[in-house]
Amino acid sequence: MLILKPQILLALAAVGASLVSTCWGAIYEHVADLPGLKYDFVIVGGGTAGLVVAERLTENPNFSVLVLEAGVSNEGVIESTIPFLVNELLAPNIYEWNYTTTPQTGLNDRSLAYLRAHMLGGCSSHNLMVYTRGSKDDFDRYAHLTGDPGWSWNRIFPYFLKNEKWTPPADFHDTTGQYNPLVHSTHGMNPVSLNGYAWPVGPRIVTATQQLPHDFPFNLDMNSGKPLGVGWLQSTIGGGKRSSSASSYLAPFISRKNLHVLLHAQVTRLVNPSHTNGKLIFGGVEFVQPGSSPFTAQAAKEIILSAGTVGTPNILMHSGVGSATALNALGIPVLLDLPSVGQNVSDHVSVGLSWSVNSTETLESITQNTTAFNEAFLQWNQTHTGPFVELGITHVGYLRLDPHSEIFQEFPDPSAGPNTAHIEMIFSAGFSRTSPTTPRGHFMNIGTVMVTPISRGTITLNSSNPLDPPLINPQYLTSDFDIFVLRDALNRAQKFVTAPVWKDYIIAPTVNIANFTSDELDQFIRTNAGTISHLVGSAGMSAPSAPYGVVNPDLLVKGAARLSIIDASVLPIVPSAPHTGRNIRYRREGSGPGESEVVLSLDLQRTRVISTITIVCLPMSPPLNLRPYAIMAI
Repeated sequence: MLILKPQILLALAAVGASLVSTCWGAIYEHVADLPGLKYDFVIVGGGTAGLVVAERLTENPNFSVLVLEAGVSNEGVIESTIPFLVNELLAPNIYEWNYTTTPQTGLNDRSLAYLRAHMLGGCSSHNLMVYTRGSKDDFDRYAHLTGDPGWSWNRIFPYFLKNEKWTPPADFHDTTGQYNPLVHSTHGMNPVSLNGYAWPVGPRIVTATQQLPHDFPFNLDMNSGKPLGVGWLQSTIGGGKRSSSASSYLAPFISRKNLHVLLHAQVTRLVNPSHTNGKLIFGGVEFVQPGSSPFTAQAAKEIILSAGTVGTPNILMHSGVGSATALNALGIPVLLDLPSVGQNVSDHVSVGLSWSVNSTETLESITQNTTAFNEAFLQWNQTHTGPFVELGITHVGYLRLDPHSEIFQEFPDPSAGPNTAHIEMIFSAGFSRTSPTTPRGHFMNIGTVMVTPISRGTITLNSSNPLDPPLINPQYLTSDFDIFVLRDALNRAQKFVTAPVWKDYIIAPTVNIANFTSDELDQFIRTNAGTISHLVGSAGMSAPSAPYGVVNPDLLVKGAARLSIIDASVLPIVPSAPHTGRNIRYRREGSGPGESEVVLSLDLQRTRVISTITIVCLPMSPPLNLRPYAIMAI
């Protein structure tokens, strides 16, 4: 892990002041500074999804919107702005909720740090910026599961384009043969680009795909809906800087008089319940600021939960929405019995391999050399070029298991279809950036990720106190299928480095697993595997007639009115790629005369959305009558 020296910190602090935006008209730190506590819409969470929702709604000047963000501002946080410094955000700090999982039996009873952003922009402000859409099959499966064809790839694809603003890489190199411009757009909101710094390992990876084409075919563009193969990384970076929901959807619009964002506002529960036509309605949102008594923000039209896969079910359950049995056990009055709240969560699991290499042009040439680090930082500060414009990942690959693998005699294939990977491979120009320690030397790394898990976990309450963190129990690697996939993935990584191109480059593996028995390899995985925090499903959507699920395909909470969920928690199955660039199509039919015209005109303007890391960007609708479209990213 990169350790910043004191002189580097001083340099960062000096430059941080120059990055602070002057657009602070509607961002508040103290509730007393708000113009009031009554709004048309209250959005819980100023993260990847919430800020997109806020921007879309406030396009209509007649709608007043309050965003309640528990964390801090992203303004001036250079560790977020500068891609290379992302690891500094991931340690325990004020930019994190600092969650941990429960002890995981599948990981030898280890508890893992579970990364959740605690700042404006959410995970789009502190993820690894990998931009992937997933497979066509992923979305077609969502359409099948919900009974709503609007979730299909063909219906979603135009909204990827409305979201994305394809941007030249920071070094303006010739990108011919590195992506397919036909599946991208230059007219959207959120910048996306190819790598802007040429690490020497990159061309070797392409050569390896040519030397081992059967096992590792080259894919011109993984974001075409057919991601299988190995291709150049695309990132949510523009002009050498991170692009996030905060930079793309909040900063340009913060001067709108109907948009209000309150920081340091942790929502505890939804309040003022009533019933209309048999539907539960909450009239307000209770929140606290540090050291304060609770406040209530009233929502005249709708409450939108965008608190994420951990935060959203936590708020629902403390509000009396969840399993009646579990809520009764904690003495929480039950207002709506929805047993699926906090259940059926799924996540990706990763483990990697590193090799020492015969090169001095690796990440370690910067992270282990204070002079080089300062020079690279100065270059970025002056020109937004150089190694700081990215984080050292050069390529990403997606692979399927052998269809004749013996594991399919025991388990049905959990992937969404033939264009969907079981394995993701992440190629880096150095030792794993997420490792707590880095040995001296120069390295390359292949991170492998199991992206089609069968294991399912839960988010449950720790107590009846809404300020206590919930119990996060993903139940990693509790299925034999999942451990099989990671075992196969590591073997694939080893095969990749047998290509002739590596003969004069790779010196030795940092851990030699070549002679491990199957049991030894399983133990290596359970001892070293971790998460890249792509949890979904805790408020999963299902068909309107389904007796399970939390939201309908329109993202309205089942059994409730004027309450929507717009974040990664609604995805019933984790997609087969990082959630960056994930799409959601979200519509709601008009209901009242006169209202629908206003809403539909807004709908036409709200079809752009953000993509980022860690999931989810969705525009939200006005109450009761709009069926808007939205795009989600993780």
